[in-house]
Amino acid sequence: MSEADHIEQFAVSAASESETKTVVEAREFEFVVDEPTELGGTNDGPNPVEYLIGAWAGCLNVVVHTVGEERGIEIGDVEIGIEGDLDPRKFLGVTDDGRAGYRELRVDVEIESDADQGALDAFAAAVEARCPVGDNIANPTPTEVTVDASA
Repeated sequence: MSEADHIEQFAVSAASESETKTVVEAREFEFVVDEPTELGGTNDGPNPVEYLIGAWAGCLNVVVHTVGEERGIEIGDVEIGIEGDLDPRKFLGVTDDGRAGYRELRVDVEIESDADQGALDAFAAAVEARCPVGDNIANPTPTEVTVDASA
């Protein structure tokens, strides 16, 4: 079987409710993306960069449990903290220099387990390598954005 035989496609659709508020549909779910009031939003939901790192945390949780089960590592409670540094000047049009996105992301995964440190180190490397969201954050992903106007 070719790689194409194993591809799964995921999609969302979104509609703008205001300059800062977007309603997103994913399968049968709906969620709101908004900015905090101090950034001009109505604070009706997390902002896009919070959803990005929240998605990474959710993905890491799934991968932690999957890899743990495969390796026979007993996993109890899992707590994931992610924080990042973002300079908003490019997004705001103040400068063309630098990146619009996070400059650095720090992830702390705390698990309850009786596995030894060697097993946990190998486990951590596998979790990082196999997390699809982390892969998209750490590596360039080809993108194509088009804008169409309707009358």
